[in-house]
Amino acid sequence: MLSEVLNLEDSIIMREKSLDNLHESVPVQNKGGWRKFMAFIGPAYLVSVGYMDPGNWATDLQGGAKFGYQLIWVLLLSNLMAILLQSLSARLGIVRRLDLAQANRATYPPFINFILYILAELAIAATDLAEVLGMAIGIKLLTGMPLMYGTMITVFDTFLFLFLQRYGIRKMEAFILVLVATIGFSFLIQMFIAKPDLSYAIKGFIPSKLSPEALYIAVGIIGATVMPHNLYLHSALVQTRKIERSSKGIRKSILYNFIDTSIALNAAFSPDQRLISATISSIIAFVSRSAPVALRSAAISSPIFVMRWEKNFWRASSDNGPPFSTSICSTSC
Repeated sequence: MLSEVLNLEDSIIMREKSLDNLHESVPVQNKGGWRKFMAFIGPAYLVSVGYMDPGNWATDLQGGAKFGYQLIWVLLLSNLMAILLQSLSARLGIVRRLDLAQANRATYPPFINFILYILAELAIAATDLAEVLGMAIGIKLLTGMPLMYGTMITVFDTFLFLFLQRYGIRKMEAFILVLVATIGFSFLIQMFIAKPDLSYAIKGFIPSKLSPEALYIAVGIIGATVMPHNLYLHSALVQTRKIERSSKGIRKSILYNFIDTSIALNAAFSPDQRLISATISSIIAFVSRSAPVALRSAAISSPIFVMRWEKNFWRASSDNGPPFSTSICSTSC
């Protein structure tokens, strides 16, 4: 069966390669043991960035504020779905040496491919809009910088990644890995600050019946998992590894990439789960104090407003400050 797939690959004439300048730029054939495994680590971490965007975190904030730990099991299932989809995408790139776009062009008629192209462009525009605005708003909240300047920094950030490509895919992967580790470390610190009730958090992994409103948030969590651009990207990134084109070499490459995908996407899952827990703990601590009744109600309906009010209240207060940190506002509100 594998030989038939390889013959089919050879029969498909593709004039250009995926990520032409980086295609098969990382040799792995002559490496062994841990060195060989580490050579495969990287593509999934670039993909995992797509699961750490402002839209996903806003959904987590809303779900944690309104429904507590009830939706953590939905988050877990969506993460498992992401691992499945990304693993299938990686297999396409490893076995066929085609990315998803090339496979579509080789499989479907021109009319279908034109429709897929339009849908891809719309998805790219919608995704970029959320990312650019999300980063600009985040910079404004942290520094007070106007949105226009924050947008310009975001554009510069895009050119920075294009510049890093000149130094090879491994340099870019290392840079992204540092950013992902920084995000994970920041949320880990917030977990210690917020001190969530872990016994209730563990119960959140048990599936439960959802109300219509909770189902709406759950659909948003699952929808954030199915990202076409990540599928296109992953099937191209795995081709940066120059693997042994034998049956054994391909199977081993599939295994290593599955491990890479599982580790990276679970790393993306952890900040989401931590964000839900930290949000819940912060709101519970705030509501439990002698706040006005109206603001207690707002704590359930609008956590972002409440945490901003909380931050301003303690800033103007003559007390020593709140018994818990409101630093989550500086990064997520």
